[in-house]
Amino acid sequence: MLDNDCLFCKIIKGEIPSAKVYEDEEMHVFKDIAPKAKVHLLAVPKDHYKLLSEMDESRAETLSHILAKLPEIAEKNGCDNGYRLIVNQGDDAGQTVFHLHVHILGGENLPFE
Repeated sequence: MLDNDCLFCKIIKGEIPSAKVYEDEEMHVFKDIAPKAKVHLLAVPKDHYKLLSEMDESRAETLSHILAKLPEIAEKNGCDNGYRLIVNQGDDAGQTVFHLHVHILGGENLPFE
């Protein structure tokens, strides 16, 4: 189920344009509008979950599917030599959009900061 007030839900519904790089029945992957690396993608489940902590066992298949597809998506988008995955969980972690999403960063040698 999507949330009418959520930025990422609006992107999934096509109400807000995105630079989509992949989509299937479970997720939407698009380029971040404020990239922190040469390649910076966001993998967003099509169902609205604010936080990773809202994922229970009945929803775990969605996250499993996303994680299983990420290597292929990352490689096809220029992350041949590796990539970093980040999931921000809550305010203290810097989460700004409260729809669970996975950042995929790569395409260059990333600092450890």
